[in-house]
Amino acid sequence: MGMKKIDRHTDKSHAHWQTRPEKNWEKFEYKQPYEKGLKNLRKVLGETNFDPATLWQWGTMQAMALIEVLKSAEKTFGVEGQKLVLSALKKIGYDIGSQILVGTEIDAALTTDEWISFYATVVNRIAYASLETPQLEKSGASFHIDYCPHQDMYGAMDCRVQRYFVQGMIDAARDFAKSKGRDDIYDVMFQTTIPAGHDTCFFKIEKGAPGSEERWARYTTILEKKNLKLAQKS
Repeated sequence: MGMKKIDRHTDKSHAHWQTRPEKNWEKFEYKQPYEKGLKNLRKVLGETNFDPATLWQWGTMQAMALIEVLKSAEKTFGVEGQKLVLSALKKIGYDIGSQILVGTEIDAALTTDEWISFYATVVNRIAYASLETPQLEKSGASFHIDYCPHQDMYGAMDCRVQRYFVQGMIDAARDFAKSKGRDDIYDVMFQTTIPAGHDTCFFKIEKGAPGSEERWARYTTILEKKNLKLAQKS
């Protein structure tokens, strides 16, 4: 698979995660996750002949192993094995989301739609190491993932592993926003994915009804049941 060619992705005057055109982007506060290791990696990149492209191969090995762990847990232990892996992934997702937001504030000039969209950009571009085209809308936001490091190895169903990370990140954002007086609920929905044959992965973020369970979580439950059945047949 290739990458959707967009001019903003070829501007090498800055790192892909640093800029957005909205004037309030500069007011969005965030931290780099795994900051200690990141600092050391940058030192290695600056002082040695280490090829950063091998990080993709290393990371892909970890990702494919994780998918195999989930499938094996579902086949061997059924729903309990699935819950164990899901819980671990959500825990890590929550931790990454918390690292991104710890010690930050929500500037009063930011609408909650802007804050959610900017948070998603940090998740997409840094935590997921992806190239993204975001869009603020009249209510909520959307984004295209133009390049994802997993796109060339994942099957269409493998993307479900990322849902568990994302659910943890969503929970971390909701808890943080609530602590700052922003109690809006947002639903995240995917409409296309690259591993399923589309040009981009396309997601929409919309305000949900108070007290309702997010559609993202509901669809995750549907996928869990479907994959338990597939695991028992394999």
